[in-house]
Amino acid sequence: MNTGSLNTKANPLVAQFNNYLARIEEALGRELDLYSWSEFYAPLRYACEGGKRIRPLLLLLSMEAVHATNGSGSHVAEDVFMAGSAIELLHTESVIHDDIIDEERLRRGKPSFHVKYGYNSSVLTADFVLGIILNIGSKMNNSRVMSELSSAATKMSEGEMMEIRFAKHNDITEDEYIKVIEHKTASLFEASTKIGAILGDGQEDQIHALGNYGNLLGIAYQIHDDLLDWDNEDRLFNLLVKHNIRSVEFISKMNKLYRSYSSKALNELRNVSESMYKRHLELLTDLSSIQF
Repeated sequence: MNTGSLNTKANPLVAQFNNYLARIEEALGRELDLYSWSEFYAPLRYACEGGKRIRPLLLLLSMEAVHATNGSGSHVAEDVFMAGSAIELLHTESVIHDDIIDEERLRRGKPSFHVKYGYNSSVLTADFVLGIILNIGSKMNNSRVMSELSSAATKMSEGEMMEIRFAKHNDITEDEYIKVIEHKTASLFEASTKIGAILGDGQEDQIHALGNYGNLLGIAYQIHDDLLDWDNEDRLFNLLVKHNIRSVEFISKMNKLYRSYSSKALNELRNVSESMYKRHLELLTDLSSIQF
């Protein structure tokens, strides 16, 4: 994949993490190029264009942070980039389905996948993506990594079903909203950081702490994202706003909630020794500064 597609307008993280993101982009491109013979190749490249790559970035930084903590130095093995590609592809697959369910017409400033390629091709492409992920898993030959990917995929689907149910009844509580995003969004953030720690040969307490960090950051990320667009998009968050008479006060309350989850994520890093990679992970908890 052409790393020239990375730019600060499409991906605000580039300025801070250009080197990491370029390597992630190259690894994802290598995986996709294995299917250049397929009718799915061009649609796959379209589906993957313009992503921020925050999830594989978290995986890579978590791996590096664990290595630094254990005194192993920097050691980025090929498995790390294959796992990062699997994470990004799982996110891509979920985006294809999500846009169909939500009837979204645009994604990353372009026509949504189902708008460009049609519903039938979208469903089949998402299935093809899962096949690629399984192939990556077979090459890695790491059952624990595959278990985390499987768990995330399951939770993401559960979260989507919850959202459909709540939206259908036009009713949701704050606790239910958090439960949805914990499944639908935070589960893949958690898988990213846990897999990074696993591939970094982290101790169980490190794997647990980084998994919690990813989960809490994922919740903060989604609340922050919903706050930015709540008055423009039809989301579950809108239902919460509509059910609160004083919307200005409610938005302020949710702002504090997102900052609380961000702070909790930062606190989970206390079990990781000081290093450049830990500082990068700390930086990523400041969502207003990073502009995910």
